[in-house]
Amino acid sequence: MQVDVILGSRPYGLPLNETIMPQYLNELGYASHTVGKWHLGFFAKEYTPMFRGFDTHYGYYCGHEDYYDHRTVEGAGYWGYDMRRNLTVDRSATNHYATDLFTDEAVSVINRHDKNKPLFLYLAHLATHSANSYSPLQAPQKYLDKVKHIKHEKRRQFGGMAVGLDESVGVIVKALHDNNMLDNSIIVFSTDNGGPASGFDLNYANNFPLRGVKDTLWEGGVRGVGFIWSRLLKNMHRVSNQMMHITDWLPTLYEAAGGDVKKLIKPDGVSLWSALSEDAPSPRTEMLHNIDDVRHIAALRSGDWKLRLGHTYGGNWDSWYAPPQVDDDSAAPLHLFRSPLSKILAQPTPPPNWSDVVISCGPKPANASSNCQPTRTACLFNIRDDPCEFNNVAASHPDKVQELMGWLAAYNATQVKPANKPIDPKSNPKYYGYVWTWWKTLDEDGKESYIQEGFNSIPASSKNMNKFQKPKTSDL
Repeated sequence: MQVDVILGSRPYGLPLNETIMPQYLNELGYASHTVGKWHLGFFAKEYTPMFRGFDTHYGYYCGHEDYYDHRTVEGAGYWGYDMRRNLTVDRSATNHYATDLFTDEAVSVINRHDKNKPLFLYLAHLATHSANSYSPLQAPQKYLDKVKHIKHEKRRQFGGMAVGLDESVGVIVKALHDNNMLDNSIIVFSTDNGGPASGFDLNYANNFPLRGVKDTLWEGGVRGVGFIWSRLLKNMHRVSNQMMHITDWLPTLYEAAGGDVKKLIKPDGVSLWSALSEDAPSPRTEMLHNIDDVRHIAALRSGDWKLRLGHTYGGNWDSWYAPPQVDDDSAAPLHLFRSPLSKILAQPTPPPNWSDVVISCGPKPANASSNCQPTRTACLFNIRDDPCEFNNVAASHPDKVQELMGWLAAYNATQVKPANKPIDPKSNPKYYGYVWTWWKTLDEDGKESYIQEGFNSIPASSKNMNKFQKPKTSDL
């Protein structure tokens, strides 16, 4: 994933020698369940969730799908149905909205959980990701009715999707409360990248006033937002600005669960549990955003400084994208603390530093779009003072540029060749009843071989199901 995402038609995945969070937590006595998106490869069934530490999985394998019919179109135009209950294709999901399905499943996992064991529930919603290109933004009327004030049609569709996601969080938190599990829970809500704004990926997310979109190395592409809620935190009710990388979640949550982080196998991350719980300084002081020698891009953060080279999409998504119909974004929204859920959480008021959630960058300089030419020379930004990346200060800080270029070279010296492989025509779902499924087997030594094409390669329970109609060519 250093260079690209894992398409369903590509024969590779998260390496089997990598131990992941559910496997570690299971050693501590946890029951582990996952709902929603996988997107870590499934060319052989050993790469699917049920073989990677999860007791159950309800969801889909590819990177996106239609919210209602659960078909995925990707890669070389291959298309197929993509919804599973554990290893079995689940056709009962057809015509049911994905967000609601995943919410109901998460609640079911909580309700039926053996309260004598700790629970790890990983819910990876489809929302608010784009669906297939022929109908990328989808929300039922019940959610659209709550965003009628948004005049821009596509932004309103996105808003409806976000409402469904928001209500899902509330329903799940209530389920934890009703099962007397909330007081001993750690709830993490987070994104894996910046939003696809202003039509990127046919979506209308919002990173403003940050620069860039998803799949760029600007702050709008790499800065994630989220929250942690838990009564186990020692210093609660605040806005955190501590530096954290996505690889830090494993050691952080493993320590929070009572694990000894020294037992983790060569982790890339560090535990921030004490820092987050006690509001102490983050042990992380730098992070590598990416080095991609195929697209010739790189970015490194060290303290307040960020170095970046190259750009994606020819620089066509390097701007600042204000969402349509912006009213007043100068104040943090207070209505969030007047919802029914706030009564359950017993936090009816905003934290003292609630205004910190608003990023303010001041007036945009006239040369903001031109003072950084990352394909010619490295650019340098002070992210603390200039989170919107208005001012390239490389010329006035040549020593810092040289220092960070040295760090980047050191990282690059340890680079492992990306595992990317080209699309395999034998992955085409048309060979398997128009269902996305694994098409290879592994022997005891990990040697790959193809499964016989046809219905014999998919679970018996899905063999006799009626095939659905192929999308019209105009839809693709």
